Amino acid sequence: MANRNIQISSLTHSSTTDESIEIVERKGLGHPDSICDGIAEAVSRSLCQCYLESFGKILHHNTDEAQLVAGNSIKKFGGGKILKPIEIIVVGRATTTYQGVSIPVIDIATKATKDYLRDAIPELNLETGVKLSVKFGEGSGALQNVFGSLGNVPLSNDTSFGVGHAPFSETETIVLNVERELNTNFHMAQPAIGPDIKVMGLREHDKIQLTIAAALVDRYVNGMDHYQDILHQIHESVYELTRKYTEKDLTIFVNSADVYDDPSNINNIYLTVTGTSAEHGDDGSVGRGNRANGLITPNRSMSMEATSGKNPVNHVGKIYNLLSNDVANKIVNSFPPARIKDVSIRVLSQISAPIDQPHIADIKVVTNDGNPLTEAEKSQIFDIVDYNLDTIHTITDRVVSGELHTF
Repeated sequence: MANRNIQISSLTHSSTTDESIEIVERKGLGHPDSICDGIAEAVSRSLCQCYLESFGKILHHNTDEAQLVAGNSIKKFGGGKILKPIEIIVVGRATTTYQGVSIPVIDIATKATKDYLRDAIPELNLETGVKLSVKFGEGSGALQNVFGSLGNVPLSNDTSFGVGHAPFSETETIVLNVERELNTNFHMAQPAIGPDIKVMGLREHDKIQLTIAAALVDRYVNGMDHYQDILHQIHESVYELTRKYTEKDLTIFVNSADVYDDPSNINNIYLTVTGTSAEHGDDGSVGRGNRANGLITPNRSMSMEATSGKNPVNHVGKIYNLLSNDVANKIVNSFPPARIKDVSIRVLSQISAPIDQPHIADIKVVTNDGNPLTEAEKSQIFDIVDYNLDTIHTITDRVVSGELHTF
């Protein structure tokens, strides 16, 4: 194994769970920012698969610049209509010719985008509800050269950093799982709920408040009473789920911006034609939403990198964020449950250095009993970090296969 700069320290101060105020957010799959993240990542994976099938290796590309311009719609109980389609612009850099072979990157990206939208926003008519523009150029010569490797290890394309933490706090766990539950099991039972679900969690001392914005699909809602009944179903389902994770005082708000003074004015409720606010006034962009762990966590260290769409071979803005979260969880799980309270990781790259040789890997640990790590425990953590850097190529494999998620 290489001689790596891995620093491990015990912290004596409190962790996030000890703070009096904690804020956690998750943007669901149908949120305009998440739509852009999902498209960018789907295009990158499709390019990776094409490159691997055609040439046995992944070629240089980055597709992390998708933008969404909101459309316009008229909502109506029983089914409204789209007046102006959502405009999606996918731009990036990709290898279009290799060893004399032309690669149809525009066609690949177009198909990947449509396939993703078909799965993520099933109520969206791709023929009439979306205007798609895909534009790709070649990467700069310098970055394509850095895409090479030292031996079998790719060279970092940037000086950047990734961060991760584990385990999730109670509030983080709740926020993540509420959105997932509503977008899976609840949706299967109640198709009126669209995929554009935003969950904001606030823990104030021992009280948790959840504010949920859930776009309902108008063709599954027959009137105002029915609309309010579905919101009640959401409230009850979320309460039941949340009770699996906490005994704290709990308050849940669902579509709290709704106004019911005039039942005939459906513009005052969160009703949509397609299940996403992107159809009417809400734009989106890659990297403005969830971080690589699926959450937005202002109480924690965060990287501002747009993880989705970056190539999974040497773009450390992607690889180090995924690696940091993965390794943090492995460290926690390697100890008895009562030993580790919090692990935070920061991994910094240096452009053109092998990606398995970070400028520094900084690991900070808070223990449950407040006692510092022993030398044996530090050695155990060092070995975990060192091994995962030694096998960092597996991050690439897990991204391409879809095992690792970027938002």
